[in-house]
Amino acid sequence: MPTAAALERLRDHRFRRVPARRVRSARAALAFVQEVGFCSTFYRFPEGVACLWEAVTGRRDPRWPRRSHHDAGIGLTWELKDTLPARRHVYYGKLLRGRPVLVALDLFPAFYALVRGRQGARAYRAEYAAGHMSQTARRLLDALARERPQYTRDLRASTFMLDPGRTREFERAMAELQQGLWLVKTEERYEPSFSYRWDLLEAWLPEQVAQGRRLSRAAAIERLVERYVRGAVFSSERWLARLLGLRADELEPVLARLARAGRISAGVALDDRPGRWLVDPAALGARR
Repeated sequence: MPTAAALERLRDHRFRRVPARRVRSARAALAFVQEVGFCSTFYRFPEGVACLWEAVTGRRDPRWPRRSHHDAGIGLTWELKDTLPARRHVYYGKLLRGRPVLVALDLFPAFYALVRGRQGARAYRAEYAAGHMSQTARRLLDALARERPQYTRDLRASTFMLDPGRTREFERAMAELQQGLWLVKTEERYEPSFSYRWDLLEAWLPEQVAQGRRLSRAAAIERLVERYVRGAVFSSERWLARLLGLRADELEPVLARLARAGRISAGVALDDRPGRWLVDPAALGARR
């Protein structure tokens, strides 16, 4: 029987939550994202998702410092989460449960297929007509379709939303569009004033979007689950369903196919945790 403590130690290694493997540069950060497939920036997902801040500090659950603006680990994490997307090395956006994540570009088509399916750039009008998109979100996409990219202030001005009283409405719509994979933040500008630059996702990552549109939903789920379990070492069906927003009836056949192919080990009992677990097969040989 595998020990949960041993699997946790292996997860620490893969998530770079050990001093010897900590992330110290943009090159190391990119390698980290590519290894785990996707990671959060600062937020610690209860389902067990890699975290860039933990990888930078080289330890699990670092404490938030009292003077965060002067903390080297926070400063480097902030720099990396700006630099990697600006160089178009990763995707960055509010993709999982409304939280921002960095996604390796080779895995991003699976997320696109899961969220958007075969939809193209102009499909937002049909989504709005069907009641699946807010009016504010549609107006923002109309503005970006006319002129792109745009900085936040310009986008608010072009949609008549500069009034401070409309800030929350604007932010809700932008979060809606990020989670729906309609637009993407491509830059964080600090001079002459702080601002974000936004673009249509199809324009910024055309190759990855085209790949995602050709990918079936089942194949996308399979790719995401296998990559996640490989990086996280172990998980459960309930955690996966909650993290990726999946129904049991679409997750269960994927898990069965992966288990038959030997790409995950399903139904694994852990020594001190109830239930049955999904485990990376490579981890079982090095579990003690």
